[in-house]
Amino acid sequence: MGRKPNDSEPTRWASLILLLIGLVSCSMVYMFMLSVLKPSGLENNSDVESLALAKSYENGQKWVIGIESGGATGGLCCKGIDNLELWGAAVKWGTDFKFNSSDGCCNACKAMCTGNDGPCLCDTWVFCGNKQACGDKFGECWLKKQKDLLAPERQEAGDQVKWTSGLVFGRGDGIIGLETEHGTLHIKLLPDCSPLSVIYILELLALRHCAGCHFYRAESRGQSWDAKGKHIKDASFGPPFALVQGTLEAQGMTFNKIPSEYSPTIRRGSVAWVGSGPEFFISLANHEEWKNSYTVFGSVLPEDLMIAEKIAQLPTKSDVWNNINVSVLENPVPLRIQRMKTSVS
Repeated sequence: MGRKPNDSEPTRWASLILLLIGLVSCSMVYMFMLSVLKPSGLENNSDVESLALAKSYENGQKWVIGIESGGATGGLCCKGIDNLELWGAAVKWGTDFKFNSSDGCCNACKAMCTGNDGPCLCDTWVFCGNKQACGDKFGECWLKKQKDLLAPERQEAGDQVKWTSGLVFGRGDGIIGLETEHGTLHIKLLPDCSPLSVIYILELLALRHCAGCHFYRAESRGQSWDAKGKHIKDASFGPPFALVQGTLEAQGMTFNKIPSEYSPTIRRGSVAWVGSGPEFFISLANHEEWKNSYTVFGSVLPEDLMIAEKIAQLPTKSDVWNNINVSVLENPVPLRIQRMKTSVS
């Protein structure tokens, strides 16, 4: 008797082919989603002890990767000031230590600022990057150490100076205080992101006073942001606008407008200029809605934000600025810039 034809064999082959097509399709979808959702890099945040890897090269040999701590930007900035030569004890001589860009010189300094404790071995970098002006000094990178990082030594400055200089603040370095009757707000400065702003703040610090500096506007988080500064869904974006605002223009000192520098999304604790200064504000919330509109030059240490919150709760009166309702302090709060009296661990 002949065998009855078996219909299951072609059916089985068809099932295997469909399964294979399905696996290939799933793989393609997975790869697409992976490329779309892959993190693009470190997020900016207001944490004072963010970490970043810094790589440098010396004479063609790769340095050991170090961790630069103490920046509120994750160590992603490497900016200096043109036409400025900072002095200090050399820890790396530029005559035999060269780079093609200031970024390389800056990162070489950061790579010597490693670990969680102890001072940085390098806190100042000086680079010669103008081929015509530098001549045989082109590419020289001098790494230096200041005696007083909050009062860096200047050799010379001006249009005729061919050098670009920058500062690097490690953990516990570059922190100044805004002293008020309600407490002292300690601020970590960001010289590698907003060097011109930081130099101005250090000039104020050198005056040993800040006559005329004060807070004059104060607005709480209201019902729009939670205690961590996160915006509450469907809430308004103000008023109130969750900030304290003041001025850092000392009497008797000429203020020159500061060009736009580091302009990330404003986070809780960000210290930023209003326009080109000298008006500034401390944000009490995350303000994604402001996009990248303000130069940030520092970040309030998290444990001191309660002082800013206290100022935001002081008695105010209503006012209107450019058709915007604001809250102005009934009694402005004077402030004074001071050095850190104790180190921050």
